[in-house]
Amino acid sequence: MKSSNPLSVPPVRAIELLAPAKNLECGIEAINHGADAVYIGAPRFGARAAAGNSLDDIAALVRYAHLYRVRIYVTVNTILKEDELKATEAMIWDLYRIGVDALIVQDMGITQLDLPPIPLHASTQMDNRTPEKVQFLAEAGFRQVVLARELSLDEIGRIHRRCPGTLLEVFVHGALCVSYSGQCYVSQACYGRSANRGECAQFCRLGFDLVDADGKTIVNDRHLLSLKDMNQSANLEALLDAGASSLKIEGRLKDVSYVKNVTAYYRQQLDAIFRRRKEYMRASSGTVHLAFRPQLDKSFSRGFTDYFAHGRNPGIFNLNTPKSLGEEVGTVKEVRGNFLTVAGVKPFANGDGLCYLDGQGKLHGFRVNRVEGNKLFPLEMPRGIRPKTMLYRNFDQEFDRVMQKKSAIRKIAVDMRLEANPSGFTLDLSDEDGTRVSVVLEREKERARTPQAENLKAQLGKLGTTPFEAREIAIGFAEDWFIPASGLSDLRRRGVERLLQARRITYPQERRLWEQTAHPYPEKELDYRGNVMNTLAEAFYRRHGVERIAPAFEREAPAGVALMFCKHCIRYSLGWCPVYQKKRSPYREPYYLVSSDGKRFRLEFDCKACQMKVFSPQITQIE
Repeated sequence: MKSSNPLSVPPVRAIELLAPAKNLECGIEAINHGADAVYIGAPRFGARAAAGNSLDDIAALVRYAHLYRVRIYVTVNTILKEDELKATEAMIWDLYRIGVDALIVQDMGITQLDLPPIPLHASTQMDNRTPEKVQFLAEAGFRQVVLARELSLDEIGRIHRRCPGTLLEVFVHGALCVSYSGQCYVSQACYGRSANRGECAQFCRLGFDLVDADGKTIVNDRHLLSLKDMNQSANLEALLDAGASSLKIEGRLKDVSYVKNVTAYYRQQLDAIFRRRKEYMRASSGTVHLAFRPQLDKSFSRGFTDYFAHGRNPGIFNLNTPKSLGEEVGTVKEVRGNFLTVAGVKPFANGDGLCYLDGQGKLHGFRVNRVEGNKLFPLEMPRGIRPKTMLYRNFDQEFDRVMQKKSAIRKIAVDMRLEANPSGFTLDLSDEDGTRVSVVLEREKERARTPQAENLKAQLGKLGTTPFEAREIAIGFAEDWFIPASGLSDLRRRGVERLLQARRITYPQERRLWEQTAHPYPEKELDYRGNVMNTLAEAFYRRHGVERIAPAFEREAPAGVALMFCKHCIRYSLGWCPVYQKKRSPYREPYYLVSSDGKRFRLEFDCKACQMKVFSPQITQIE
């Protein structure tokens, strides 16, 4: 029977802030700056081939993370060749033995291996954008599903309503792929470097001409496929209400300063929400103490967009540059012989890196050698810069100096109580997660000449570089017993050591044994976009009712097929969408993207699916 109490409290849902780590240092700093979980590349078979890590480093990160109840997820999210399966299986067992919390995978062949009881997460490379697909993955046994970046809040909500018990992971910040993840084959087709094998060549960041069917140039040398960076910081509460439980920051190739700043920023935003919304809570332990003010525009960005969170909008791409613009800092007032006079909205510092767009939309940069008031003396005077030019700062010398130092500590709250016992004294410690330990100091009691309570509290509270900070210290006796500082120090040290041991022992490691299922896959046929690279993946899909299975593009590239599937639409961006803008283009279709080496990529606009496709340069007929 449902409760009729209108004041009934909704269940509390743990929300995970998931941060990236390209290496051990980044992973530790992600934890220090507030991550509830960290994802890091495996030694092999991760979707960022340049971001692999040794087992020893991952093991060290696991040990550090678990003190704070932070989870470590390892990416094994490439599609695998037949002769890589056994090596993958052995590596997974190694990752399990060192305590990794889950694997992020793409290749369904992994589910057919002899796996340890380690949870699996469905990578966004699986193209998870429908309720049917997510439900299938949940029923197959995936603990968490990483949704496509292109989904709106309404679409996430529909998936959550269909799969209310499934943990949904959504991207909230970082670089955007213009093609649906896992559905981009242009790098493989043009350079022999598969995005599904972790070797993307960043084709979408190149400059292109756009020409029509008659060879007329519509746009010249612009970054027509380069998107801005995602920033969902204004939509966090809406994402939680839609059903997201894990909020992911992109960036397994980003440096440690980026990880520190962006993680800390989202930690602060989420904590502010949790203070208001008691149905949500953080998913790990400890309070972060920062030595700086996080600011997203201080870290790498191509400009920000919340993408399709609220539906299609024109502000998702940057035609001018795929490089970091940074923050707006002012406009040029005058250009003199060796300096610029600037109407600045923010202060400058010696060593700042500034950039600007010229009259043709090309990005240029320069380094500030010296600042005198509103005068900037560049190391070299920038060419062609004019009054009224907007300046951006993509390297903040002062901010970087702060980020190079220790910029955060994370402390677990602990309550301490000192009691007397027949043979001496007992120190009880209880941390914020309810872990309790006791240690004893055997000592003959002797009276002190002065009151001791405050001194005892002060000595016990000296937790220094340990992961703990005292929340409450109580003295459980009224007598003024004398305990020397050395005795209290020893008691405190042993108490901390035992509490650390207890936290490691009581860490809630999840074990999940993969069970083979046979429920129907949402489709009866898989073409090359199914990314079926090996016989075990094929066996998985056949057992789930798929009747026709084409090999992965990387195994057997079909001729004339689409190489990219994009929700970003160039025709819409130019104002010629017949659905949203009700306008017709003055140019004859089909359009072609022309790269600097002369390759022509035909564009097709599928208005029914609200999708743009980029086709192989060799053939112009739809298969």
